[in-house]
Amino acid sequence: MRTPTPLPPSAPAARARPRTPLERTFQALATRNFRLFFGGQTISNTGNQLTNLALILFVLKLGQSGLAVGALAACQFGPLIALSAWAGAMADRTDKRRALLVTQSLEMAQSAALAVLAFTPNPSLALLYTLALAGGVLLAFDNPLRRSFVPEMVTKDDLPNAVVLYSTTVALSQVAGPALAGALVTSVGFGWCFALDALTYLAVLACLLLMREGELFRQPPQARTGREVREGFRYVRSVPRLWLSFAMFALVGVFSFNLRVALPIFVTRSLHGTEVAFAALYAVLSSGAVLGTLAVARRKLVELRHAVGAAAALGLALLLLSAMPSLYVAVPAAFFVGAASIVYMTASTTIAQVGTRHDMLGRVLALQTALIGGTALVGGPLVGHLADLAGGRAPLAIGGLVCLAAAGFGELGRRRFPEQDASMP
Repeated sequence: MRTPTPLPPSAPAARARPRTPLERTFQALATRNFRLFFGGQTISNTGNQLTNLALILFVLKLGQSGLAVGALAACQFGPLIALSAWAGAMADRTDKRRALLVTQSLEMAQSAALAVLAFTPNPSLALLYTLALAGGVLLAFDNPLRRSFVPEMVTKDDLPNAVVLYSTTVALSQVAGPALAGALVTSVGFGWCFALDALTYLAVLACLLLMREGELFRQPPQARTGREVREGFRYVRSVPRLWLSFAMFALVGVFSFNLRVALPIFVTRSLHGTEVAFAALYAVLSSGAVLGTLAVARRKLVELRHAVGAAAALGLALLLLSAMPSLYVAVPAAFFVGAASIVYMTASTTIAQVGTRHDMLGRVLALQTALIGGTALVGGPLVGHLADLAGGRAPLAIGGLVCLAAAGFGELGRRRFPEQDASMP
């Protein structure tokens, strides 16, 4: 596939005028292929969030325990540990657009199967876990493909903004998805949530097909060496910025990022709210996430110090939320949690995605995906069991303290390796 023709020498001068704040926030959307990707992913991610929330409520209804919800998180994200490193190596040597057409089609079939199960009179919890596990396997391959595809759609100058805007698709979907889930679960049932999610995949498939291959900034595929996974580990260990951010995420992910497990228990048991109340509070949290991503999108570079600051802010927000006495006063605290959490996640993602050698990008992103899966596998059941033992407030409070500890660790590392906090290449 040919690389797009570079702009003529006069082009930079023609575009040298300063961008307005609004243009800086959305500059990557000037590229047609990325606009298609952004639109398709926003629609599809809304369906994913719809399914994720409906699954949590479905399992909580069938299993009647926090541990059952934690087991769901383990099924969804556990496969990321076993498969992501190899999936990342595959992403480095494959045609990402064509591979995404396959993975997204299979994920559409998985959502349709969930719909069929939910429409049955007596749905099996074991079969529900099996389908969630299948979704985790597909996610292990799909996630590094999607994330490593972003640099192939935009110029190097637009890449940091494109990474942040991709995170915005997730944040936007976390507002619309829970609202749809709350409305559909209480009106027509769980099955229609999963069916609607299956339909949203048609949008992302159409957008992938409409892309112009000649305008992709495709890199030559990496040769198979048999040592791809080990090379990825060695590369991460050799870059302090990467392993510091990964170590921070390991702490934050286990205890503080399992809100899908902790929040419904906190709302229904500690605040005595309903399923609709949980969906509403989750939507408020996600609204904070949207604001957080838009704030970060205006920054050209994201450094390790931003991840440290966001981890500290998330810790304070979780401690505040855990102390809220009622649902109404919990609303501003949940908004703060959403904003801080997405800024932290975006900073961590950008550190990995923008500051990594291109030939290692798929593997590094896959290792980060495996880390996300590992923290969900360990943290989901742990947080759920902790809530069963100590109440719905305990996981939020402990998560807040762990975030503050992770921020302290990151700051010590940043001071030890100050050159690693320089501007991203």
